Amino acid sequence: MTIVPLSGTHAAAASKKVLAIGEEKGYRHESVSHALATMERLGRETGLWDTTIRTGTEALTKKKLEYNAKNLNDFDAVLFYTGGTLEMDEQQKADFLSFVRDDGKGFIGIHSATITFTGWPEYGDMIGGYFDEHPWGTFNAPIIVEDPAFPGMKRGPVIRTQRRDYEIYEIRNFSRDKVRVLMRLDASKIDLANPRVHRQDRDFAVTWAKMYGKGRVYYSTLGHSTEN
Repeated sequence: MTIVPLSGTHAAAASKKVLAIGEEKGYRHESVSHALATMERLGRETGLWDTTIRTGTEALTKKKLEYNAKNLNDFDAVLFYTGGTLEMDEQQKADFLSFVRDDGKGFIGIHSATITFTGWPEYGDMIGGYFDEHPWGTFNAPIIVEDPAFPGMKRGPVIRTQRRDYEIYEIRNFSRDKVRVLMRLDASKIDLANPRVHRQDRDFAVTWAKMYGKGRVYYSTLGHSTEN
């Protein structure tokens, strides 16, 4: 797909401000830097968003920061490629949830975002579930685009016909009653006898979107390696 950059005042007027956080406590994914750099590049080339990349959580607050440091009030969406329990105090956590839920802003979670704040139930409710093993490791995952009408799924047929090696997370505390599933594994083509498969409903969502109060949330388990 060729990306045609927007130009001039149209690009400036259309661009959103995205705060991308790349911080992991525990397992470190080598793809984090690549993912955030790709996010920044795509936003710049299309003119649709501007990306501010941070490796810490200082900006996740509505409190005024020193000098010219940005905070949540300066952004339209926050992206997490994170893992583990990040260093955020209770006020930061409240500000972050309010940013999405009350201010109607956006949250994007990549891969290990569901292994983030596993002891914070409100975060799990916002993102839609938590990591519960990756039973098949990295494998040639049979992915079905379930909702091709959703923005961002327009290239769904490419995903269906060009299988690649992915590490797909199994998700706990996940329910279709709370999310709009965009992609899932084809359960008829995977090993359900694997002892690390815990979901008895055979429902292995790969990507979903949901509302959280007034805000919008998008999560994708894809992104373990730099190739995807």
